[in-house]
Amino acid sequence: MTTFDQILPTVARVLRTSSGLLADLDWLLINRDLNGRVRFIVSERIEGEQRVRVENLYRTLAEDIEPHGYPVECGILYEQDIDQACQGTIRFALEDFDRVWVVDRLASESQWVPIKNVAEDVPRIVFFSIKGGVGRSTALAASAWHLARLGKKVLVLDLDLESPGLSSALLPDERQPKYGITDWLVEDLVDNGEGLIDSLFAMSDLPTDGSIHIVPSHGQDPGEYVSKLGRVWMPKLKNPLQPEAWSSRLNRLIGALEARLHPEIVLIDSRAGIDEVAAACVTDLGAHTIMLFAIQGQQTWTGYRSLFAHWQSRGVITKIRERLQLVAGLVPDDERRADYLARLRKDAYDLFETTYDETGPGETGGWNYEPDDEYAPHMPLPIRWNRGWYGLMSLHGRMTQVDDDEVRLVYGPLLEFLERTLSGEFS
Repeated sequence: MTTFDQILPTVARVLRTSSGLLADLDWLLINRDLNGRVRFIVSERIEGEQRVRVENLYRTLAEDIEPHGYPVECGILYEQDIDQACQGTIRFALEDFDRVWVVDRLASESQWVPIKNVAEDVPRIVFFSIKGGVGRSTALAASAWHLARLGKKVLVLDLDLESPGLSSALLPDERQPKYGITDWLVEDLVDNGEGLIDSLFAMSDLPTDGSIHIVPSHGQDPGEYVSKLGRVWMPKLKNPLQPEAWSSRLNRLIGALEARLHPEIVLIDSRAGIDEVAAACVTDLGAHTIMLFAIQGQQTWTGYRSLFAHWQSRGVITKIRERLQLVAGLVPDDERRADYLARLRKDAYDLFETTYDETGPGETGGWNYEPDDEYAPHMPLPIRWNRGWYGLMSLHGRMTQVDDDEVRLVYGPLLEFLERTLSGEFS
């Protein structure tokens, strides 16, 4: 019996036995459908003996990957060209093969693979974590407050749609806007989003020289939030032949907000985990930087290794690696601090080293960092654990009383990184 994880290694093993046939084919597409079953898709131009050889090859594969194969009579599809065969889904090369690609048909639109170019003009900074409870949202709120204290115009979006709460850190209840991101995404499906734009955001009343505009997940009255949440991921079908993915719709919303408010920086709070919302935030919104929050532990590194391995296998790691920056959350503020950070730095380097270019002795160039390079993306920006900052329930009241020295004590390295980003040092 073959399980899902064994499919592609088995495909590669079987194909190696037919290198002569592969050399004669223009291309071969390994199509893995929604149920995890595999078909061949080949050019409709092949005929005669060549078709017989392809059928025999597929028959061998189907037997080896049972139950993930089909009977040979329905296991091979013939298409005019490979682009038509992919039907808009991203394909990736099967490792060690020149003209063999894999296409995964997924139930969700976001695959973590199409990496959007960095958005122009306004830097978008995404705060992301593999798991919740690491202080990510609180760090974003403190960062927004600090940057506004420096006179910056900050736009904050709460895209943790299934666990909202960031807006309560920066806005008292009475200042919450009428609508939120979920409202706009639902109304946009029926071309009713434009009328909500000016009621989607509110300006924080925290004393700063700049400004903080907050766009919450939902409005002051959530209304039928669960019902709306079940619709926000929908593609827009205004043109049935070219449906607009929900992440593209979200990009339109952010662009409209940027045009209205003219921020100098956009801070985006992503949902934790490897799901559709997180994928959109990390890969689809043109992020300038993705802050990867981590706490020392097996769950953190297992999750990040899975994500990095996915980017590696799909050949897109080089498109996103320069945007990644590790942040160490909840760092102990006692005698355990040095050991905790040392272990976290080691695991972080082991993770990021897989993305670095290999260089030989004496070679220069390439994208590479030494383990102790303080400006390396794997070098964690430490956030001190502090009881007064942990949790968002009373953070708005807390932030009206703090001063910049206290914020820097807890979040100093993160704030310095963001200051350098805005100064253009990392652009």
